[in-house]
Amino acid sequence: MSAVGPALLVLPAVAGSALLLGAGWAAGRWQARRGERAAGPALGTPVERATFHTLHTASLAAPPLRAGLTEDAARKAARRLRSLLGTEALCLTDREAVLAWDGPGADHHQRRAMARVAVMLESGRSQSVRTECQRPECPLKWAVVAPLTGEDGMLGALVAYGSRESAVLVRAATEVARWVSVQLELSELDRSRTRLMEAEITALRAQISPHFIFNSLAAIASFVRTDPERARDLLLEFADFTRYSFRRHGEFTTLAEELRSIEQYLALAGARFGDRLKVTLQVAPEVLPVALPFLCLQPLVENAVKHGLEDSTAECRITITARDAGSEAVITVEDNGIGMDPALLRRILAGEGGGGSSGIGLPNVDERIRQVYGDAYGPVIETGVGAGMKVTVRIPKYRAGVHSSPPGHQPPRY
Repeated sequence: MSAVGPALLVLPAVAGSALLLGAGWAAGRWQARRGERAAGPALGTPVERATFHTLHTASLAAPPLRAGLTEDAARKAARRLRSLLGTEALCLTDREAVLAWDGPGADHHQRRAMARVAVMLESGRSQSVRTECQRPECPLKWAVVAPLTGEDGMLGALVAYGSRESAVLVRAATEVARWVSVQLELSELDRSRTRLMEAEITALRAQISPHFIFNSLAAIASFVRTDPERARDLLLEFADFTRYSFRRHGEFTTLAEELRSIEQYLALAGARFGDRLKVTLQVAPEVLPVALPFLCLQPLVENAVKHGLEDSTAECRITITARDAGSEAVITVEDNGIGMDPALLRRILAGEGGGGSSGIGLPNVDERIRQVYGDAYGPVIETGVGAGMKVTVRIPKYRAGVHSSPPGHQPPRY
């Protein structure tokens, strides 16, 4: 019994110690987790945290700069850039004036800043200069002036202010100014892209020739006496079609708006060609709100009408489908017209001319779709002599920068 007693006494003590250790470990983990939740997720080593902070700050400064070197963009970016450099103050300028200032000293340093920027613009190189500030309480003793450049040369400057001369600040400010310059160059490319797309849309509008307008009005006039109600409806369709085609708002539209314009175009073509034109339209409702480049489908339908009716005496059947394919909308325009020699089509798409109206329409549509979505989204064209033509276009449902006019927007009336 004496041998058993101590063993019985020891076991509870060990169990109690284990329970206390377990409770202490659990409490410690709970406290640690509370600390983690309070401090946010762990970001690794100090170097990793600094890298994350730098990238995050740069990502916040980039969007305003993509609008160009304007006062509003400079104001939104200056605070982020100052945080990125860790300087006492920072300003962004164009060639004429300070656009934005972040930090102390604006009241007495801002006027002097442009004098230093003018000197830098002449040399084209970053400069580190003493501010010569006589106020003992002012921390801005040194300034680094770095150029901001674009396609047309120097656009302005980034001026970083510190409390002392620092080779590190000179290099850092110069590198940040180069990064800002890249964002400004991207904004210039965006504007060039917009101008190019506007020029291409103008070319498409020119394709809506006086010949088509004359034929449409002539067809409407033929119904004025025999069927006044139809003449009135066709005249309204003509007005809406031309208003949409010549609108001046936005690079993009919705599939619903583009299809509505196509219906108006086909109604006018039907008034001219009568029963020779047969149209089948199959559209999934899910894809109607999808945004796509303005006037990128109408030229395909116009091409189908031309090769199916104007260049032939047979009945023309045109099938337009738009189906939901997950992340994409797949649109096809198919006709049973005279078709085209694939070699001729390749020359047309290469811009070597020929092909009548398709010499403008098909290359224009092909180039604009590739420009917006990438080469993987170029139209796929199946054709042959006497075999009709089928054009398939894939449009991503969501793409950054691609959005139609705000809901409820009405294009201007002419």
